[in-house]
Amino acid sequence: MRVEQWSFSLGAKPRGFHLVTDEIARKIGDFRGITTGICHIIIQHTSAGLTLNESADPDVRTDFAQIFDRLVPENEPYYVHTLEGSDDMPAHVKSSLVGASVTVPITGGRLNLGTWQGVYLCEHRNRGGSRRIVATAIGE
Repeated sequence: MRVEQWSFSLGAKPRGFHLVTDEIARKIGDFRGITTGICHIIIQHTSAGLTLNESADPDVRTDFAQIFDRLVPENEPYYVHTLEGSDDMPAHVKSSLVGASVTVPITGGRLNLGTWQGVYLCEHRNRGGSRRIVATAIGE
């Protein structure tokens, strides 16, 4: 059994849901020889998240953004944590709803996602900046 780990940043993206599967795969490379196992990927932020979902139709990304903005709107009078802007507290809540990590099987030295699956960076801030990621692969 082997364990390998990578730390890297994803480039800054605007608020929204962004497919980052290929960007993550490029940063990881060949899994340093691990051909079968699992890869756990975590985002080290509290106002953005990671999820797996539909990767073919870009309308999914638009719908996600609209749904999340309606579920957790900005400028609610009951928000107490407001010093970092009107998008900050909603971003924390949205991040908790989505989650901070995904785990994907490794098969043949590659991420083994379903035909229509992709890894999304869910950017909930208007200007979140680059996002730090840690990926840990465990396998043989």
